[in-house]
Amino acid sequence: MCTLTLAWQVFDDAPVAVAANRDEALERPSSPPDVYREEPLVIAPRDTDAGGTWIGYNEHGVFAGITNRWTGAELAGDRSRGLLVGDVLEAESATEAARTIEATTDEHEYDGFNLVVADAERAFCDTWDGRLERREFEPGVHVVVNVAVDDLVDVPPTRPDAARAQAANARAVREELAVDSTESVDEWLERAGDVLGDHEYGVCIHRDGFGTRSSSIIALGESPTYRFADGPPCRTPYEDVSLDRERDGPSGDREGHI
Repeated sequence: MCTLTLAWQVFDDAPVAVAANRDEALERPSSPPDVYREEPLVIAPRDTDAGGTWIGYNEHGVFAGITNRWTGAELAGDRSRGLLVGDVLEAESATEAARTIEATTDEHEYDGFNLVVADAERAFCDTWDGRLERREFEPGVHVVVNVAVDDLVDVPPTRPDAARAQAANARAVREELAVDSTESVDEWLERAGDVLGDHEYGVCIHRDGFGTRSSSIIALGESPTYRFADGPPCRTPYEDVSLDRERDGPSGDREGHI
């Protein structure tokens, strides 16, 4: 399971705010957030096994994050879903990213996924189980897990009890992370990080050989921020992702790091 929480068009100074846990096999190698791609500039961690990523953003203010989707469908999985996220993060807008997803799912049969894409103007979740379906988001707080996009729950026949428990956890997270009218984006993100690491909500996982490997806190506005816990957030502090690189702008002028 992975848990992705998005506050979209809630905060004036950060239309995209995200708190997300990544759950994965403990032995699967990955590297922490850094420059994933130079053109356009993409900031993301990297799955060093397949070369893709599960979460990140680009210089155009486009965010993408993916979870597995539990489904009973038999899918070829002929291309890594993390590479799809990398493709999406080449887009200059969420609308362009939507076209990318449509084109690549016509060409490849991925394993099941829920893919959240957002920029300042548009946010949606694409679900794939051999068919592509899109749910456009309204402004507010949204939670996506393997079996649910907000209140839209799809319980697979293979593990119904685990699916229902996961959906209940996601509802609890969404209720807890409703935004107070006086709350700043920094306050909300700090609170979201606490919730993602609180075992009461069931989204910080510890199992034999599997569990919550990392957690990301991202705010996209005039000055993007990224804080990353390189381990389960119940016991791993979030640290600022610091990038010292600079890049040339189209006119040859130097641009500050993203």
